[in-house]
Amino acid sequence: MSRAKLYGADYSVYVRIARLALIEKNVDHELIPVDVFSPEGLPSWYLALNPFGRIPAFEYDGLVLYETAAIARYIDEAFQGRWLQPDDPRARAAMNQIVGLLDSYAYRTLVWDIYVERVSRPREGTPSDEGRIAAALPLAETCLAALDGLKRPGPFLLGERLTLADLHAAPIFAYFLKAPEGRQMLTRFPQLARWWGAVSELPSFTATEPTG
Repeated sequence: MSRAKLYGADYSVYVRIARLALIEKNVDHELIPVDVFSPEGLPSWYLALNPFGRIPAFEYDGLVLYETAAIARYIDEAFQGRWLQPDDPRARAAMNQIVGLLDSYAYRTLVWDIYVERVSRPREGTPSDEGRIAAALPLAETCLAALDGLKRPGPFLLGERLTLADLHAAPIFAYFLKAPEGRQMLTRFPQLARWWGAVSELPSFTATEPTG
């Protein structure tokens, strides 16, 4: 059987989500570097894997996938190891709702509008867009409040078991919490703060810390 291949860059939230799933399922794999921000642009061969030119893409035993949620669910269902999706249909629906919430509302707001503006741009010598940050904060708070309302008792978002919802959320929060606005906002949601304490200590999370 061929070795699984994940194409992308370790700085990417979505590449990290897929890597977390691979590590949690103990899947032998390699990360093949693809940098969407490279001055040379994407290599032409990559567009055969993902015609939209985003990362990651995944390849295994003749199967090619893109879209991180699809990749993560395939990894969970195709490989042996602990199950990363709830058995109960209602809990599984809640997991899928959290993943959709993160993709549709949280990712751009928490990462691009807050982390990039507050942390990344100044580091590169570009001033923060204070207006963009201020405009993003109400939606960021709505996202955290929604997650807080969906969280079930236990260390993880859906209770005692780690699920794909946690793996999807953790890399987004990792960037968001580098901004002082993110750290301050999290203090208003003690349940989420405790969740972050648990998920950020996972060996898989430590192993996928971006190198750049």
